[in-house]
This record gives sequence, C-alpha cells and structure tokens, in this order.
Amino acid sequence: MEIDHVRSMPLLATDPKYYDFDELVRQDKLWNSENKKHPWKDAPAKVKVKTKKGLCHLNIDFTLGSPPQAVFEMFTDPRNMGLLHSMGKYKDHWHTSLATLATKVLKKDGPRQITEVEKVLRWKILWYSGAIPIHLIIDENHQKVTATYKKVKVKHMNVFEGSWKIQPLYADQERLCKSRSQISEEEYKKCSGGKGRIGSKVTMEHIFQPSSLLNVPPVSWFIRGIAVKVTKALLQDLREHVISLNNMKTVDPLVYAEIKESIEKEKEKEKEAKLKEPEY
Repeated sequence: MEIDHVRSMPLLATDPKYYDFDELVRQDKLWNSENKKHPWKDAPAKVKVKTKKGLCHLNIDFTLGSPPQAVFEMFTDPRNMGLLHSMGKYKDHWHTSLATLATKVLKKDGPRQITEVEKVLRWKILWYSGAIPIHLIIDENHQKVTATYKKVKVKHMNVFEGSWKIQPLYADQERLCKSRSQISEEEYKKCSGGKGRIGSKVTMEHIFQPSSLLNVPPVSWFIRGIAVKVTKALLQDLREHVISLNNMKTVDPLVYAEIKESIEKEKEKEKEAKLKEPEY
C-alpha cells in the first residue's frame, strides 16, 4: 500500500476554509493572556465502561481549555501525536506512546475528508509491555468538527471503531455574561465584549472486541482494564499539553505567517482551477 509520509503533509491537517483562522489565533491569545488572571481548570474526564454481547463500549466526556478547531487539529494532525507519550499520574510505573507512522487522504468532498492512517501504540505497565499496530480509516468533517473511525487491521482485535465530536464551551460565560443559559457563539461574543474564551467539550465513544481467543475471562478483563487506563492516561497527556500551550506568552509569529501564506496559496490554486473549468 502506498501511503504518504507524515512529514509531507500540509501545515494544517484541517481545512482552514471551514473556519476563521484569525479568530482561532485571537482565541489562542486570549487563553494565553487570561490564564494567570482567571485560570481554567478542566474537570477530570468521565469514562463509562459497558460490555454488551462481547463488545466493550468506552464513553468518554471531557473538557479542554482550547477552541474546538484547535482541539480537532490536535486529534487529526499526525505530527501532534507525539504529545501523547506518557502515563500522567501513572508515569512512575506505566508508560505509553501513540505515534502516527503514515497517512493518506483517500477522498475529499467539501468539509468531509476520508483519511487512511497507520499508527502504533506502545505501552508498558509494570512488567507487561507491547506494541499494537493500528491501521484505520477516519471519516472527518472539518466544519462540524466530528469524526468516525473503523479499523482496517488492528492486532488482536475483531472490532475497533469509534467516533468523537467537539462542541464549544463558553469558559467565561458566567463571569462576563452573568448567565448560565444556553447561548450562541455570536451572543457570547456580544455579552462578553469579545473577551470571552471558548474552550471545548469533547464526547468520544470507542468500541472494541478482542479476538476470540482473548475475549474470555480473565484475559478479557485484563485487556479491558488496560484499555481504560491507557485511555485515561492519554487524555491526561492531552490536557497537560493544552495547559502548557496556555502558559506560553504568545503565538509564534513565524508559524502564524507561514500558515497564513499556505492558506493564501490554497485560495489562489482554487481560483486558478475555477478559471480553467470549461463553460457550458
């Protein structure tokens, strides 16, 4: 299978035509500047585990102090996956890393993009360790900031699939708008005077079923326990990464200029393509 190398990917994994990049940068600066005055603390992730007909369902809800498009970029950009590298509070005894080896865009239709990815999850828990190759097809929607995924091949797994969606979280609504009622982003901007930070509410579902030989007690209990602990730890790594970003002084102007240049080049390419289209 021919597959593009990670380093050859564009600067942004998500298509900036479906969101306001300058607004994203403004929000990033808001999180940087307001972090000391009004620190934001994410609640611990809620992870519910259910087993039905041999399938294990992980339902996960958590918040992050970063806008939805920025979080979606973290999820979909293969170069960011190196940030998922430790075991949070378990790091003295447990270690893990989730890395992307290769990625290829199979189809692009408006905001929808179907991507083939190869990853590897390496883990070590006490005296147990291993590496799990993960080959997935991911169906992303860059406008709705949602995605679903299914396995092409995952070692020792009959079923390996799931989804995630990201919704805006108006972090300063109660403080600046004196309200807890549901409002739109435009209403939030107005009542906060443009000073309200927008975070993310993330909802994920992961469904897996070990292969037949492994899907019997007590082995299945062990696998399920590892899956839950690894998931919680990777989420903690993600949270710590966002906290470190919010502690930075400002957005790197060189990175900003490079991304803006790439956006303008894409716009020019689209204009040229439309001009070349035959008229009927």
